[in-house]
Amino acid sequence: MVTKRRKQVNEIEQNKQLTLDFGEYGNELSSAPEIISHILPAKPTAVFNTYWRFAAERQKIFFKKLEKAPMPWTDDPILSIYKFTNAYRASDRVSQYLIRHVIYQDELPSSLNEVFFRVILFKIFNKIETWQLLEDRLGSIIYAEYSFERYDQVLTDAIQSGQTIYSAAYIMPSGATSFGNAAKHRNHLKLIELMMVNDLPKKLADAKTMHQGFDLLREYPTIGDFLAYQFITDVNYSEITNFSEMEFVIPGPGALDGIRKCFSDLGGLNEPEIIKFMADIQESEFERLGLNFQSLWGRKLQLIDCQNLFCEVDKYARMKHPDISGISGRTRIKQKYSGKGQPLDYWYPPKWGINQAIKESKKIKADI
Repeated sequence: MVTKRRKQVNEIEQNKQLTLDFGEYGNELSSAPEIISHILPAKPTAVFNTYWRFAAERQKIFFKKLEKAPMPWTDDPILSIYKFTNAYRASDRVSQYLIRHVIYQDELPSSLNEVFFRVILFKIFNKIETWQLLEDRLGSIIYAEYSFERYDQVLTDAIQSGQTIYSAAYIMPSGATSFGNAAKHRNHLKLIELMMVNDLPKKLADAKTMHQGFDLLREYPTIGDFLAYQFITDVNYSEITNFSEMEFVIPGPGALDGIRKCFSDLGGLNEPEIIKFMADIQESEFERLGLNFQSLWGRKLQLIDCQNLFCEVDKYARMKHPDISGISGRTRIKQKYSGKGQPLDYWYPPKWGINQAIKESKKIKADI
């Protein structure tokens, strides 16, 4: 993004550097970062600084938990009480389960069709317990052995026994209009069948860009912009695709709220451009605020992470900055942190090249 804009500025302004004037941040006086850009000045609120502080503190908690340090892991009263996702999306419990136990499962077939089937089946429900239920009742999840009747029976039995088979993280439309079933899960099984019949795994593998992959998913009933972006991100954890997480982003409703709270004026940018802008300036902002942000073993915050952080800061600001409103008008944080989750053995897509770094860091700490 910066390279493209630099060329535009050189052609139009004859090498003149335009500066984003961010002014004062809350009650603090600090120098504004200089960005080569053709955009008008954006106007941040006090929440802009909070965005970076939240990211650094949430990541500090991540490493405290990883090191099995005793609680409390933070002095922040809001982070101590309420539940927030990690600074990096791939570090969250559901994403970790998807990566380690659904995608990179040595005992399961690794063909395009098989891996995609597992990813989309898992993500439609987005609930670890639902996946484990299917495994317990059906054995290995293998597309070559798929049967609508068998999968439907397991899920129907679960619903009738009072179990919740969908995560509350995001809402899947029922699909009744498109597929004609009264039961939501039956429509979603039919949706997966349609994707497989249409050879979607091969089409995604042939896609040249993440945006193209997003467009392929977006064509299907019940899948809107936000879900298509989430799904292509999950598929991209696998070897089906190999897109950069820095090439494309779609903000969800929570992120739109967070952006509204961080900026009173976007300075001529749209919301995806604001997210890209935040990813571009992350290192200078952490430095400006004197924050020691510990990255994911050298991997900087990607667009999906910056998008998620806007969503989490929207929630955090309800307590920290109650006077600054977003779009939804929500004033409470629903989920409180229990601290009862089992420790995770973190493991990321091998193509990221950071799993060896994790092993080495653990070895160093063990030697100490």
